[in-house]
Amino acid sequence: MGLVKISEQMHANLRSVSAALSRSINAQAEHWMRIGMLAELHPTLNYSELCQLLIRAENSGASAIGAPIDIAPSIPQARAVSR
Repeated sequence: MGLVKISEQMHANLRSVSAALSRSINAQAEHWMRIGMLAELHPTLNYSELCQLLIRAENSGASAIGAPIDIAPSIPQARAVSR
């Protein structure tokens, strides 16, 4: 475990959102980091689909996000990314 320096504004955002969602500040920061990492690995998926990946990984015992996660056929892979 290590320390990560973040801005005061980000820490304020973490405090606010973590209270609203009944998570610790660290748990909220980790959630955002996991979602961000998955978004970079799977840029065609939306937030709901990324959350489904996290749930599937948890249920299968794959705790490391860097580990390959089986993406179910119900999640479209070839969707165009609109920018």
